[in-house]
Amino acid sequence: MLTLQDAKNRFSAVVEAALAGRPQEVSRRGKPAVVVISAEEYRRLVEAARSDRGSFADHLMAFPGDEVPRAQAAPRDITF
Repeated sequence: MLTLQDAKNRFSAVVEAALAGRPQEVSRRGKPAVVVISAEEYRRLVEAARSDRGSFADHLMAFPGDEVPRAQAAPRDITF
């Protein structure tokens, strides 16, 4: 894992390694911050994520049970 300063100093090398198929992890203040990957790999990951998820309507239709029980509370009286 590279520090942010090392990644800045060797940015061309970081990009070349990512293009060669070796993701480059960069840390900031001692904690993992980002991973540099090729644009091709990024597009592949995004497309895989999109194809794995269904539509929002499908998600709603998959709700278990036919009927959701409603509260039996009566409305309160309001005086104007």
